[in-house]
Amino acid sequence: MAMESDVRLVGVTKRFGKVTAVDGLGLEVSRGEFVSVIGPSGCGKTTMMRLIAGLDQPDAGQIWIRGERMERVPPYERNIGLVFQSFALFPHLDVMANVEFGLRMRGESSQPRQEKAVRALRAIGMENLARRRIEQLSGGQKQRVALARALVVEPALILLDEPLGSLDARLRIEMQSELKSLQRQMGITFIHVSHNQGEALVMADRIAVMNAGRFEQVATPTEIYKEPRTRFVAEFVGRNNIFEGEVAESRNGIVRVQTRHGVFAIEGRGRAPAERQKITFVVRADSMRTVDAGGPPTENVVSGVIKGLEYAGSVMLMVLDLGSDQELKVEQHESLSLGRAAPRHGATLTVTWTAADAHLLPTPSLTAHHMPEEERDVR
Repeated sequence: MAMESDVRLVGVTKRFGKVTAVDGLGLEVSRGEFVSVIGPSGCGKTTMMRLIAGLDQPDAGQIWIRGERMERVPPYERNIGLVFQSFALFPHLDVMANVEFGLRMRGESSQPRQEKAVRALRAIGMENLARRRIEQLSGGQKQRVALARALVVEPALILLDEPLGSLDARLRIEMQSELKSLQRQMGITFIHVSHNQGEALVMADRIAVMNAGRFEQVATPTEIYKEPRTRFVAEFVGRNNIFEGEVAESRNGIVRVQTRHGVFAIEGRGRAPAERQKITFVVRADSMRTVDAGGPPTENVVSGVIKGLEYAGSVMLMVLDLGSDQELKVEQHESLSLGRAAPRHGATLTVTWTAADAHLLPTPSLTAHHMPEEERDVR
């Protein structure tokens, strides 16, 4: 890596009885980077965080922080800050005492301890609330205090476990911006664990998508969203439509795929799969465009019956029944619907997308679980 690595996981494995919670994880996180680890409940992301923090011990593999092996280093010597969804603040202490707590446990004297706590509170904009009791704070203020307590010990790394999960929707959006801004300002490495893909897409420099104890893909938010490497990533991140078919033709950079719903064109992007090869491709719901019935013929057209409608402000979310047990997700922006009749349940809707909108998934031999070791799970 070009930048210095703050965290490095090498083949990290953790078992609980017969269950493998974390399976051979490999990851490098650069100094000052914000990495989000997302995945469904039970995928192993919290176990991974506990292993980095030293709260659990790996059964195999290596954990490096700032160039030092950590498997035998106790949690209190790892110089890591922790921020939890529950905040884990002491209700009998005021804000200042909560922020000072880690320094007190390290044996720092009163004067430098208070100076550092004031600096941490100033960084999060709560210096004037230093003597307020915890029960007098809002949810967002409690989250800021928890973050200040992690920052005050000047950690090499901060681990955040669902830090915004207990906040209401509006405050969560505000805190996403604040958290990312503060991380950039302080230059501290953040590893953020969440099941909320929206948080990760907004805040992270890179996202690691986890499934069944392994990383399916580690990439930038744009790559994760637009170029999923595996079917799992395509299904987990965003609203995507997945088609399976057989290559009918591959010529001049365009792959034509025969599916149950017709022949669709895809940009090969340097790949030219053989004719009759089984392939899978993805089209995002926000790439779908409605077309008028009887309009000019075009490629990549499909019709279905509207079976689901959800109004989401400036966007209408629709689900079409294509038959053959396949549904199609469509996101229609309000500005694109001007002058057209409002969609309704039971109506037939025709949609289209361009060849560039479709993303060809790698064949199973190239997915994260089967990639060569030197390419798997690292930057």
